[in-house]
Amino acid sequence: MEDTDKFIAVYSRKSKFTGKGESIENQIGMCRKYIETHHGPESLPRIRVYEDEGFSGGTLNRPQFKSMIQDAKDGKICEIIVYRLDRISRNIGDFSRLIEELQKMDITFVSITENFETESPMGRAMMYIASVFSQLERETIAERIRDNMHELAKTGRWLGGTTPTGYGSESVSNVTIDGKKKKACRLKLLPEEAKVVELIYEKFLETESLSQTETYLLLNGYKTKNSKPYSRFSIKNILSNPVYMIADEDAYHYLLESEAALFSEKESFNGKYGIMAYNRTIQKTGKTNKLREKKEWIVSVGRHPGIIAGKTWIKVQKLLERNRSKAYPSSRSNVALLSGLLCCGSCGDHMRPKIAHGTYPGGTPNYYYLCTTKEKSKRKLCSMKNPDGNLLDQMVIEEIKKLTSDRHLFIKLLEHGRGNLCEEHTDYSENTARLNQQITENLEKIQALTAALSTAACSSAEKYIVKEIEDLDKKTQDLKDQLKQLEKLNSRHAQYDMEFTVIKNMVHSFGSTIDQMNLFQKRTALRSIVKKIIWDGKNAHIYLFTTDEEYEFLENLPLISETGTDFQNKAPSGEDSK
Repeated sequence: MEDTDKFIAVYSRKSKFTGKGESIENQIGMCRKYIETHHGPESLPRIRVYEDEGFSGGTLNRPQFKSMIQDAKDGKICEIIVYRLDRISRNIGDFSRLIEELQKMDITFVSITENFETESPMGRAMMYIASVFSQLERETIAERIRDNMHELAKTGRWLGGTTPTGYGSESVSNVTIDGKKKKACRLKLLPEEAKVVELIYEKFLETESLSQTETYLLLNGYKTKNSKPYSRFSIKNILSNPVYMIADEDAYHYLLESEAALFSEKESFNGKYGIMAYNRTIQKTGKTNKLREKKEWIVSVGRHPGIIAGKTWIKVQKLLERNRSKAYPSSRSNVALLSGLLCCGSCGDHMRPKIAHGTYPGGTPNYYYLCTTKEKSKRKLCSMKNPDGNLLDQMVIEEIKKLTSDRHLFIKLLEHGRGNLCEEHTDYSENTARLNQQITENLEKIQALTAALSTAACSSAEKYIVKEIEDLDKKTQDLKDQLKQLEKLNSRHAQYDMEFTVIKNMVHSFGSTIDQMNLFQKRTALRSIVKKIIWDGKNAHIYLFTTDEEYEFLENLPLISETGTDFQNKAPSGEDSK
């Protein structure tokens, strides 16, 4: 592909939308002007814009950035233009690897603000130097933020975020940090929620069990701040959070022995306030937060009333520690095929496998599926019968095998659905091109009006030009929102295309290979074909494929009856069996 046939990529990034400074639109506008000046107006149609808003420069894990790099690897890009060097990265290691990679692909990189480019050795050297200072700036800012957090911690204030159950947040007088006055907040007690917290501690100490505490809260209709039933995990978070502990003498000695970093004197532990513990968790995007060791905590006496006495809170921690070795029943993943797929037809909750007495021929464990709500509520909120797990797993496999005997009809229907999606995809592509064109035209109009505004300053025409710019800006934002929705649809189409191929291949080979697969492989194969299975106490209703509505037409194929696999005449085992 000749360079004249390749895209000129414009990349822009902003950590957070503020409406001020170097907006995404401003960055793109400046880059377009640069391209027009250096490559001529005829190059404008070749521009492809990649923009990430709300992402830090400390990582390259940004959706549009990754899309641009993939296009570069596919040979679709000849040059990458950015408004400023740190729009790409503030990390010298990431930046140097990127430049080396672009050089190998013979792609020019240009930063228009610093006037840097990678075509000459001097340009590359200056880029590396600028990148070093950019990383230094980022690390200095991060260090300053950590120092400020320590200073705020000393005041015992609430630093923001979701407030714990039992408390709300309220503004208080400003505090001086790093020579500057900052707005501060503190936790305020919510009496009704605080009573629930006290009840949770009371029930856990009474039962010494998270599961039994969960059952009690479920049966009595208690809900979390988000109006959801309490789970074992949300209960454990409340029981292990030191924010509820009253700062008394017991609390002081416990924290001291735990080697936590105390920012309050012993005299402050007078039983009047609660504990504030900072730096308790390791937070990573897309991953569950992990608790740090207590010696890494930054602890101070807060400005909020505590709820649980220090001695009681410490006793609860010892019980939690003792129970940690007691794993949740592991039979869910050891033998059963349908964990995560099987749902209760009565309450809609998932059904998990539970080991029963005895074994099947060959030593296979005997198990049945149990509705989670039924188990937690001791049959008060759901009384669904338990199906024989061994039998249900085997019968589902046999039903899926039947697909292979009529696979020509099945594949024909599959291809029909794929054809409908391809037609929709064509519409998406046309609409995407149209929206991009409208956005480009609006931005060009805004640039022209901005230039006219400088000559019309202080004249009667000024307010009309400003109004027109604002209207165009609003229309452009609406168009961008539409474009994002279309891009999501395009992304879904690519996913569907891949899934169709995988499913088609799976159906071809399922019947002949499933019996030779190990347990893990069988689970994987089933999840490639089955969307969900509903047990109604008598029949199992098998629904195929993913949760996306485009595949719904496959649910009622004549290959599987509307009532599903009939287990009426099969004798289930387990506690409901006769």
